[in-house]
Amino acid sequence: MTKRERARRRRLLTRTAPLGAVALLAFAAGIVYAGSPGRAEKHLVAEYVIDWEHSDFTKMYALLDPASRERITESQFAAAYATAATTATATAFRPLRVGGANGSAIDVRMRVETSVFGKLREILTVPFTGSGSGARVHWTPTLVFPGLRAGEQLHRKTHLPPRASIFADNGVPLAEGPQRTSPIPEVANEIVGTLGSSPSAEPLYASEGFPAKAKVGQDGLELVFQQQLAGTPGGTLYAGTRVLAHTKPVPGIAAHTTIDPTIEEAMINAVGSSYAGMVAMDPKTGAILAADGIAWSDIQPPGSTMKIVTASAALQAHLVTLGTEFPVQSEADIDGYELQNSNGEECGGTLLNAFAVSCNSVFAPLGVTVGAKRLVSMAEKFGFNQPSTIAGALESEIPSAATIGSSLSVGSSAIGQGMVEASPLEMTDIAATIADRGRRPIPSLVLGAKPKFVHVISRHVAEEVQQMMIAVVSSIGTGYTAEIPGVTVAGKTGTAELRDTANSDSTANTDAWFVGYAPAQDPEIVAGALYPSAGFGAQTAAPAVRSVLIAAMAHKLPPGA
Repeated sequence: MTKRERARRRRLLTRTAPLGAVALLAFAAGIVYAGSPGRAEKHLVAEYVIDWEHSDFTKMYALLDPASRERITESQFAAAYATAATTATATAFRPLRVGGANGSAIDVRMRVETSVFGKLREILTVPFTGSGSGARVHWTPTLVFPGLRAGEQLHRKTHLPPRASIFADNGVPLAEGPQRTSPIPEVANEIVGTLGSSPSAEPLYASEGFPAKAKVGQDGLELVFQQQLAGTPGGTLYAGTRVLAHTKPVPGIAAHTTIDPTIEEAMINAVGSSYAGMVAMDPKTGAILAADGIAWSDIQPPGSTMKIVTASAALQAHLVTLGTEFPVQSEADIDGYELQNSNGEECGGTLLNAFAVSCNSVFAPLGVTVGAKRLVSMAEKFGFNQPSTIAGALESEIPSAATIGSSLSVGSSAIGQGMVEASPLEMTDIAATIADRGRRPIPSLVLGAKPKFVHVISRHVAEEVQQMMIAVVSSIGTGYTAEIPGVTVAGKTGTAELRDTANSDSTANTDAWFVGYAPAQDPEIVAGALYPSAGFGAQTAAPAVRSVLIAAMAHKLPPGA
């Protein structure tokens, strides 16, 4: 390029720069104004539609003329826009171009993004009264949606796609067709869940195009995979009798789950008619192999199964070793309160022995030594206070370190009492973390999904906790009822007091828990059970988990096991 050519190029760039800056500002504003006459009126209309873009109905209402505000209240005004948006499944309104005044109205080209009908481009005609700085929007019902004309109402006809099927891990259908049938109904009926209208979630489903009273997943796998199974509704959007948009329904996608029918059937038999919850999981992947009852739909105090978390925190912080000795006693004094062992039993000795016999007089004070901050942090690494990856599952809870309270509250939390509450899914995942040597597998029901993990504790600490859990299921431990001949089982019992048991031995006073896995040396399956108001973990929950472990490992067990 010559010197003269470079000088000419600089002159051209200098002359066009102001125009470029103006274009850039117009683009940044996101809206284009046409012409210059009636600037105040156009500014009014632009402000109105920009407020609409940001869902600021209070500011929109403030721009109406007095006559409009006499005819419609602010709440009615906002409701009218919400109803129209739901009808069209609109998710966003964006003004593109504000036109010039045509008498006492200004046209605005709008883009509407919807869940069902894609992107619509329509004209919104905005009437106004007054002029200059005194101009105000004159509201009419046609302003609730671009494209409406006088006398027209927005409405929609919906066509739902067929609901997709749900399959077990072996390809056997668990629910298919309109009647949601299965060749193994005794298994499917317990895990699939039900369909029905969901008033509490109706606004959410309506925004996705589902009509009121549409049958959606209420619980079980139907709820977990609701969005995938239901597909996308189709239909026609009308302005009066005119068609604004039309789309065909998109069928749902079949859900191939991790549910193992053999293990599921064993779990169903174990639970029987009891009000209970059980979960079985592959600790190496997080795949949920079976679930029944209140597997993740209820949370209760986890009792002594929480001692897995407390022991992990204490060992990880090097506060104790497996051989650390504790006094043999029937109670522990915390903040002047005598916290007793179950039935006033005396226990203590090494940490391993105290864990095996589930000694509160050791673990409650140990929780105090660990401290609220470390205890809560460890619980959260294990999954407490974290949204579940399973749709509809309740979140297990422990108070924050700042709000957990006194030393007694910390000690109570350390043994699964106080304000701590967990689901069978959560406590099963905790046991799976120990089984997987300190990595917490994220629970999943999607067959073939890439496993995900969260590092919780070191491999060494996990192996130490496993030693204690093996001792639980030995002749000296509280979980001996989960023993399986020829197989090493690791586990932990839990008996959570729901009320003072000092003067009553009713089984209704306690929740029964057990979590366990096998074979301990190379775990294949971990299972957890909660039986609310059903006595002791060793008596009720441990035998149930044992039967599920046996069903999962039938190919490895000696005859008669």
